[in-house]
Parts: sequence; C-alpha cells; structure tokens
Amino acid sequence: MKSCCKLPPEIQEWIDIVENDTFRCCEEQHLLIQHVKDCFANEDIEIDIERLRNYMRLCDSYVPFKLFPWQKFVIALHDCCYLNGRPRWPDLFCEIGRGAGKDGTIAVEAFLLTSPYNGIPEYDVDICANNEEQAVRPVQDLTGFFEQPANVKKIKKFYHWTKERIVSVKTRSMIKGRTNSPKGKDGLRSGIVIFNEIHQYENYDNINVFTTGLGKKQDPRRSYYTTNGDVRDGPLDDLLADAEDILRAGADDNGLLPFICKLDKREEVDDEANWTKSNPSLPYLPNLLDETRKEYREWKKNPDRLPAFLSKRMNLPDLAKDTAVTDWESIAATNKELPDLTGKSCTIGIDYSKTTDWMAVDIHFRDGDQRYDICHAWVCAQSRDLPKIKAPWQTWVNNGLLTYVDDVEIHPSIVAEYVQEVGRKYNIQQVGIDNYRYSLLSDALAKVGISKEQGNLTMIKQRDILSVVPVIDHCFMERYFTWGDNPMLRWATNNTKLIKYGKDVGADKGSYVYAKIEAHARKTDPFMALVAAMCVEEKIKTPAPMQVVNIITF
Repeated sequence: MKSCCKLPPEIQEWIDIVENDTFRCCEEQHLLIQHVKDCFANEDIEIDIERLRNYMRLCDSYVPFKLFPWQKFVIALHDCCYLNGRPRWPDLFCEIGRGAGKDGTIAVEAFLLTSPYNGIPEYDVDICANNEEQAVRPVQDLTGFFEQPANVKKIKKFYHWTKERIVSVKTRSMIKGRTNSPKGKDGLRSGIVIFNEIHQYENYDNINVFTTGLGKKQDPRRSYYTTNGDVRDGPLDDLLADAEDILRAGADDNGLLPFICKLDKREEVDDEANWTKSNPSLPYLPNLLDETRKEYREWKKNPDRLPAFLSKRMNLPDLAKDTAVTDWESIAATNKELPDLTGKSCTIGIDYSKTTDWMAVDIHFRDGDQRYDICHAWVCAQSRDLPKIKAPWQTWVNNGLLTYVDDVEIHPSIVAEYVQEVGRKYNIQQVGIDNYRYSLLSDALAKVGISKEQGNLTMIKQRDILSVVPVIDHCFMERYFTWGDNPMLRWATNNTKLIKYGKDVGADKGSYVYAKIEAHARKTDPFMALVAAMCVEEKIKTPAPMQVVNIITF
C-alpha cells in the first residue's frame, strides 16, 4: 500500500487525533505516527480490509464497550497489516497507563485471532504473566463478554469456555492464561503469545520458555502489554531502548510496533490536560478521570505513600536524580543545514571509553550565541557491544559519519591524522580531552602539534563539565545548536543523562554532570566529544590561527 492509498478509518482516526492535538499525546506517539506513515509511503504494505471489517463487526456484536481509537489503531496495524504475505508488525509493545483498558484489549485481541476470520486453525493464544490473576484476568474479561444476556445463547455456537480456558468450535483455537512456571510449556504451539505486565520480568528465562513454540503456526505474533514499573535493566527497559532507536534514531523496526504512552516530563503531571499523554482512554472515561484526580491529590500530599502514581498512572518511573539532557524536540531542532565554515576558528573535543569500542571527535564553532558542530566517530570491529546496538550504525558508516575500523583497536594515530586533516581546513584553537584518556592519545597528538607544552591541549575534568552543563542546556532551549543531518550525534545525545555531582568533592547541591543511560547498547561518545569541545570554547578567537603539523609519519 502506497501513500496515495487511503488508510482505513481504524488507522486514520488515531493519526488525526495525534496530529491535530485533539487531546495531548506524548512525543513517542508523534514519532510513531510519522514512522507508520513513512512505512506506508515507502513499503508495499497490504491491509486486509475484509479481515479488519469482520473484526470490527465482531467487536460491535459481542464486546460490551466501544473500542477506543488507540485500540482500533493497534489492532489494525498488529493484526491486519501484511508485507510479502506476512504480518508487517508481528510484535506489539504497548506501554499504557493504568486503567486505560489493557486487559480488555488483550481479551479483544484474543477473541479476534481465535475467530474464523483469522483463517488459521488452532491459532492458540497464550496469555502469560507473573501471577495467576494477571494471566487469567483477560480470559475472565472475555468470558464476561460472552456471558452477557444478549450474547450467551448465540456465542455458545462458536465457543466453549470454562474459568481457565476458551476454545473456538470452528478453529479449535484455545485461549489460556499461563503463569511463569516453565513446567509443561515445551509443548506449546502458540499462534500468539501475549505478555501481560512485562515490567515485572527481571530476565528472559520465562519469556524464552513461552516463545519457543512460536513459528509452528502461520503468522506468529507477540504482544507486550504493560505499565511502567520498578524493575530496571530487564526486558521492559530493553523494549523501551528498542523503541527509542526505532523512533528517534531511525533503526529498522524489525517488525516491532512501539505504542508508548507516557508523560514527557515529570513537571507535566501538575496539569491534568497532560494526563492523556499516558492514558489516551481518559477522554472517554470520566470515572477514571475522577479516580486519577483523587490519586493525584493524595500523591501530592505524600509522594512516598503512593509511588505507583507516577510509574503506573503516568508511566514515568521516579528515577530520582536521573534526568534527560533535554527533550527530543530540542535535540531534533539541531537538524539544520551547516553553513560553510572553511577557515573559521574552532575547538575540538575527543571522547572514548576504550580503543576497542567507540571513539568520537567533535569540531565546534561559535558565532555569537550560535553553535555549529561537525562530529565524526569510529567503531572498532572488536567492540563487544556492537551486536547490542539497534541504531542503524551501518547506515552511518555508509553516510560518512562513522568509520568502521576492522582492526584490534582504534589506534590513536587514526584520530590524530583526522585532527591533522581538520587543521588544514579549519582554524583549530584548542583541543579538549578527558583527563583520564589523555595518556593514551598524548603522544599521537603531539606529533601533529597538539600538546600541553604547546598550550593547545586541555585536559577536561568533571569540574569543567559542571560549568558547561548550564550553557549546553541554554543552547538547547534557545535552539542555538546546528549539527546538520547527523542522526548519530542526536542518538548519542539522547543516550545521555544528567546526574547530580557527588557531594564528596564539594559540589553545589544543584550541580550536574553527564552519564550514560545504559552502559553498553547506547553510546554517548559523540555527545561527550561535543561537551569536551564546549568546555574550551572560550578559546575560539579570530586572530592568530594555530599551526598544525602538515606532514607526519606514524
């Protein structure tokens, strides 16, 4: 399906709500809409309209509530869109605020996929959770639909059910809630595995047990429905990281539809108009809105007594002391065309963790308030983290933003030679490098005329970063940064967080430095190179260009 084709109302309605600000939606929803539209514009996606119409008729006939626009949107994309004969988005990640109708959505999806309109016999639906109540609740919701007085007589011709399971008469597909005990799971022949409250999973042990049976049936699918929670560095955080890379870094979605609803910032919680960002069902559920207001007032009085309000209602876990460098809108605003900077004065920042991982150089210019940055990075073939990185780093290599070093390490001479080339085009005034990385690069840099002795090399310490954090924050807020079309630098910035500076070194209470959000799969080197360059930007002057050695042999 190309962009010239009209999208069905089940998809278009939610797109219109988000794009027209019918009610407030989070950044992730705006990014998802753009991603989905790009996919339809650039891929031969087929929408099974007949199947979708039949699914909606089933809901109209047997589901005792009207589906919300967001529910129809995810069902249409997850269950009715195909590419090359296979589901286009076989995996759904739905993070949504408490009370939005998560269990009801699971029940509806299970109902539709076990119906004859799916067309696949014995397409079992296994609903998995950490405890019995969460596993069987959607099953109970669905039997509740069936046992409505207006439905029960007719539906008994098509389904048999008990408290534990539901079986379709025509397709022999079974819906069952399952807990995490691995016993008896090896024989599963699931059509779809639905994980309820994935935030409670600490590792992949049970997830792997449940999903090993996928692929035995045509069109295998997975659904992850959840609120946020308190378990960190588990499957939920991995899904959130994958979603970040898809929506913000342009990574291939690999069949994952990341439907995320959350507050963008903690301070948004004080305006109830923002609550729809985490719960898009609120405009249709006045009773839920009243209950959320009540919980909000209780939380404001005593946040410690009701910590789940932020993490469950607003999908914003209270990761106190950690905060993003800036919002994504400010990062995206850096994508402006760079002017011709040939011959202009600049500083250079260099950052890396290990020579067997990533290394980055940022060329930094300043013209009044405006800042211009040209960033290049290297990645070593020996990097153990490379398989974990979901961002499209190979594309960055092809586009000249990143160099793949097929060697045992990124030799310091590679970076020194790059700086040497920079010096032939621009007027380098100062080079900044992390204090702890100085010894490894000092000899190579000295060979191209950069050293402490020459007065053009500065070792950056945490205290230097302390003073530049407010400047960087100001530049983001006022849109002073111009980085050109450099998604790698934007990705690295989005991977970075602010943390309070340690009291043991006598910092002010409000002082911050930068740290990685995640230690391995989300690199920060390009952004930290920019930070190093900005720590010495006061050295940018117009007169007396610094002389860099033009010819050097390593």
